Amino acid sequence: MHVLWIDGVEPGEAIRLSGSKMGRLAELATTGTKVPLAFAVTVEAFNEHFQSTGLDDAIEFELRGIDLTDHVGLEVVADRIRGRIVSTQMSQELADQIVDAYEELCDKASDLNIPTAVRSSATGEDGSDSSFAGIFDTFLGVSGSPRVLEAVRACWASLFSPRAIAYRARHGISHHQMPMAVGVVELVHARASGVAFSIHPVSGKRDRVVIESSWGWGEAVVQGLVTPDHFEVGKADRRILKRNINDKKVVSAFDFSAGHVTETNMPERLRLRSSLDDEQIAAITHAVLAIEDHYGYPVDIEWVLDRHRREGEPIAIVQTRPVTVVEDVAPVAYDPMALANKFIFSKGR
Repeated sequence: MHVLWIDGVEPGEAIRLSGSKMGRLAELATTGTKVPLAFAVTVEAFNEHFQSTGLDDAIEFELRGIDLTDHVGLEVVADRIRGRIVSTQMSQELADQIVDAYEELCDKASDLNIPTAVRSSATGEDGSDSSFAGIFDTFLGVSGSPRVLEAVRACWASLFSPRAIAYRARHGISHHQMPMAVGVVELVHARASGVAFSIHPVSGKRDRVVIESSWGWGEAVVQGLVTPDHFEVGKADRRILKRNINDKKVVSAFDFSAGHVTETNMPERLRLRSSLDDEQIAAITHAVLAIEDHYGYPVDIEWVLDRHRREGEPIAIVQTRPVTVVEDVAPVAYDPMALANKFIFSKGR
C-alpha cells in the first residue's frame, strides 16, 4: 500500500504503515478527536522507491566509515545524499497515486489546489526511549500537485540531514530501522495555533495543563520573532492559574498570491490582545486531557484554532506525542521562549 487515508486505517496498523506522527493522528481520528483531512505516503512506498531506484545502495556507500567528528565531511556527505534523493524521480505509478490522493483531498475540502502541510513521519520518531523531534522536516503551505511531490521527496531527504545521521549513529540506530512515511495534511486556516502539554514540561507539575499560543501559524514563533502567550490551567477544576499575554509583533499568515506561509507585521490592535479567550482555553484543555486519558501518559499536542470555528466546537489537533522527559524538580522561572521550538508545523517538526 503506497497511499492511505488516516481515517481509513486500523489503529493497530497506523504507526507501522504511516510513521509516528501520522499514525498517532490516525489513532486520534478513531476516537472522535477533530483532526484535519490527511493522507500518508506510506513506509512501503519509501522502501520500494529507495530499493528500486538504487538509492539504498548509494546511501550505504556514502555512510560507510563516516567520521562523526569531522563536521565538514559529515555536511558534505549529507548534502550529497539529500541532493540525490530530491533529484531522483518517483515511478510514474507512485507519483500518480500521490497526485490522485491530493486531488481527492481537494475534492473533500471543496476547493482547488488547497494548501497543505507536508510532514515527515518516520517510524520510531518521538518514541518513549528516544526523540527525533526537531530533526526531520515539514513544509508548510504546499499547494498544487508538483509542489506536493517535491515536498514528499524533501521530507524523505531530511532523514539524512547531518544532525539526523549523527543522532542515529550515536544511538546505534540504522536508517533502515526508521523508514520515512510522509503526511499530506489539509492546512487548517489558523486564527491561532500552538502547543499544549498535559504536564508542566519544565517544572514537572502534574496538576496542570500548559498552553502556548500565538496568532496565525507558529512559524514566527519558531523563528524567534514572537514570544507566544502562555496559559496554565488546573486539571482538577479547570481554573486558569496563569495568564501571560505577550507583545506579538509579527504573525505568520498564508500569502495566497505567493502560495506559501509568510511573516508579516501584526496589526497594532492585536499585538497585546490575548490570542485565546477563556472558552478557547477550556476547549484546548478538554482536548489535551481527553488525549492523555486515551493514551494513559502525559502528552504534548499541537493544535490549531480554525478561523471558522464557533463557540462550543472542538479544537483541531494536528499532532500528538508523549512527553519524553519529565523531572520532578523545584519550580523554575518561566521562560516564554523555552518552548518555542515545540511550535506547530515548523520546518524540522
